[in-house]
Amino acid sequence: MSAADYIDEALSGPRLPAHLYLHVPVCRVKCSYCDFYSDTDIGGQRVGALIASMEAQIQQWTRIGLPGVLETVYVGGGTPTLLAAGLVQLVRAALENLPARSDCEVTVEANPDSVTPDIMQALAATGVTRVSLGVQSLVDTELGMLGRVHTVEEAVAAARAVNAAGLDLSLDLMCGIPGQTLPSWLVTLEAALQLAPEHVSVYPLTLEEGTPLEVACATGLEPEPDPDLAAQMMLAAEERLRMDGLERYEVANYAKPGHESRHNIAYWTGRSYIGIGPAAHGMIDVPTAALVGLGGHCAPDAARVRYAERADTDAWIGGAAPEVECLSAEEAAREDVMLGLRLTQGVSASAAELAGVTSVLERLEERGLVERYTAEDAGGERWWRTTRRGWLLGNEVFGDVWSGE
Repeated sequence: MSAADYIDEALSGPRLPAHLYLHVPVCRVKCSYCDFYSDTDIGGQRVGALIASMEAQIQQWTRIGLPGVLETVYVGGGTPTLLAAGLVQLVRAALENLPARSDCEVTVEANPDSVTPDIMQALAATGVTRVSLGVQSLVDTELGMLGRVHTVEEAVAAARAVNAAGLDLSLDLMCGIPGQTLPSWLVTLEAALQLAPEHVSVYPLTLEEGTPLEVACATGLEPEPDPDLAAQMMLAAEERLRMDGLERYEVANYAKPGHESRHNIAYWTGRSYIGIGPAAHGMIDVPTAALVGLGGHCAPDAARVRYAERADTDAWIGGAAPEVECLSAEEAAREDVMLGLRLTQGVSASAAELAGVTSVLERLEERGLVERYTAEDAGGERWWRTTRRGWLLGNEVFGDVWSGE
């Protein structure tokens, strides 16, 4: 199924929680640029308690009766592969307890230092179909700058283990790293393509306040990232990846035809999804929210519930309640347009009109950030999408659409 076909299906199908996200915030060390919650001091009994608690939540959804069939499962982190056999157990619990499509897409995130051929083979046998490998760079000095604990040699070995297990390989790459040059970025791109990925994600580095790398740059110990150079790197990546048949279908994601991430497309097309695990996020409609006890937090006119599980492993295991945010129908429609503009095909003019953001898009059009076009494969309907400049300045586009201004 192509990305366009899957997006059409996602937009027209029922908005049920047919997507499952399992969050394993366990890391060997904290990378110098990362401000996400992660636990670097977990092992033994605590790991067992984490897995048991996640399995218990899966069982809760089994008892509630999942109103839909799982289309995708995504295990993110952190570094899920640090759980080794525990990760296999967790994936098996999801696929054996919840109804799933026969072609369910099952993705596991991994860091190269925790990948072994045995783990990859075991995951494949359990039903995993994709591995998202956090390579970031294929230049050792740049990996050191990011605080990564793996080497280029380990990254190559990990990718080969994924390939050997018959799993789709997705590589995460990062540009705009302090000290990174355009030539060294091209080295990373060329080396990545030698690993035969079906999918590549390219992210410009963002310096998050309070992280070691942000402090080092703020105090002059390391050079500040150059946003103009990062933009050049994004453009160079798009050109080089396309030469190998990897087309950009979203702001940061490229894939060979038929290998687009269906799970992430679900996010960008407003599909409901369940989030399980410390610091996990989920988004479900109000009737389903009522089934799991979240609907009581909402105003009568709420249409969508977003929730964030407690970013504390022990508190989450202990049953801490999630933070809940409720969106009105207008806010949900505006969110759908904002997220849909991440996709290269954009959003329909009718969706923008429903969300009340047509005037916002017209102002962005005047600034050269979005454009209108006719979607021939959608009956000639008019659509909005970001321009090349709007792609590179996406945060401005998304922020204006969400605020409605």
